[in-house]
Amino acid sequence: MPITSIEHVGSTAIPGLPAKPILEIDIIVPRGIVAPATEALISAGYTHCGNLGVTDREAPKAPDERPARNVYLCVAGTLHVRNHLAVRGALLANPTLWNRYGAVKQQLAIEPGLVIHRYIAGKSAVLQDILAVSDLTDEEKTEIYELNTRK
Repeated sequence: MPITSIEHVGSTAIPGLPAKPILEIDIIVPRGIVAPATEALISAGYTHCGNLGVTDREAPKAPDERPARNVYLCVAGTLHVRNHLAVRGALLANPTLWNRYGAVKQQLAIEPGLVIHRYIAGKSAVLQDILAVSDLTDEEKTEIYELNTRK
């Protein structure tokens, strides 16, 4: 099956950045391969959970927790993929952004009763600063912000 790439994204992909101990993996495929790739993951024991509200991304649940991971099957070239790669690239290249993002994540982590939607929304302002150094358009950055801050 043709796979464009498999990318380790998210905070665990950035050495030394504070992170939950969960790998974030994007399996990037051409649009026409999404259905057979989903079936292949299901046959490997993953449970198909749909797109969880993100167009052109499927979210198969891993059959075990070793290692703890979120796996996403993503259409190549889409905003979701470009967003993940842009954030990773900016944080690897810019220690100032790395420090700011790490500080925000640590502050959010100590909030009692923090739920995932609040955590993502709480990172959104610094993520917009991180994306400011990317090649994403203003409209794309707005779309990402709106996605991250919705309930």
